[in-house]
Amino acid sequence: MTSVGAIFSPYPYPPEALPDAARAAERSGVAELWLWEDCFRESAFASVSASLAVTSRLKVGIGIAPMPLRNVAVTAMEITTIARMFPGRFLPGVGHGVQSWMAQVGARVASPLTLMREQVSALRALLAGETVTTEGRYVTLDAVRLDWPPAEVPPVFAAAEGPKTLRLAGQVADGAVLDSRHTIDEVAHAVAELRAGRADAGRAGHPDIVAYAAAAFGPNALDDLVADWDGDVPEDVTQRVLTGTVDEVAAGVRRFAGEGVQHVVLLPPRAEPDLAAYFERVGEVARLVG
Repeated sequence: MTSVGAIFSPYPYPPEALPDAARAAERSGVAELWLWEDCFRESAFASVSASLAVTSRLKVGIGIAPMPLRNVAVTAMEITTIARMFPGRFLPGVGHGVQSWMAQVGARVASPLTLMREQVSALRALLAGETVTTEGRYVTLDAVRLDWPPAEVPPVFAAAEGPKTLRLAGQVADGAVLDSRHTIDEVAHAVAELRAGRADAGRAGHPDIVAYAAAAFGPNALDDLVADWDGDVPEDVTQRVLTGTVDEVAAGVRRFAGEGVQHVVLLPPRAEPDLAAYFERVGEVARLVG
């Protein structure tokens, strides 16, 4: 089954707009609200806590928080605290972070892939209640164990883009977060790489996959999304976004689902004038897909 979610972006919306947005998302039938932690805008874990505190059913995901900014033990403490207070409603994700931002704060690493392998592996073990001792290139833990591990362990998602990162995410994470503006064929290729990585690691089942999709409704939908494009707009732009009526966007969501995506998360245009109204349309999409 594929859930339909929406994004609260830290670019047009300040932190104080989040509680009302979370309430509107839940009221509209949006299954999941996702956000991310871009430097130097809004804290991911504080934002998730606020969103969960003002709702009762909504799931809230981080896609993603940069791994280099925090010691893995601190990240585990953040996740378990939220997961215990709001069981079953928190979907945490981590990633390399934007390398130029990591350099600005003195946290850039020479090998992001090594960091992901070490940190995601340690994070999942800590959340599972294990005592972890490891000495790697970036992660060193000496008999570390959470005193309050989550009773319901949340999945750990990893951001993945290139083939090496996709394979690694399949090996070490529970799932992956795919960025927006990909064609369905590109999404299908990413899903195949993630599944191959999981198989390489000898892990059963399939990875839990989140795919962001830039989406807009109405007659000016494509123009609204193109206005957000950084750089040259590709000739196949219509294959990289979801636009049109609620029915047309729902059809696009079904194409993602057909390629093995479990969570399709719609990203509104930055110029969206009414986020609550946008969430209402996302809720309609969710009901059609559901």
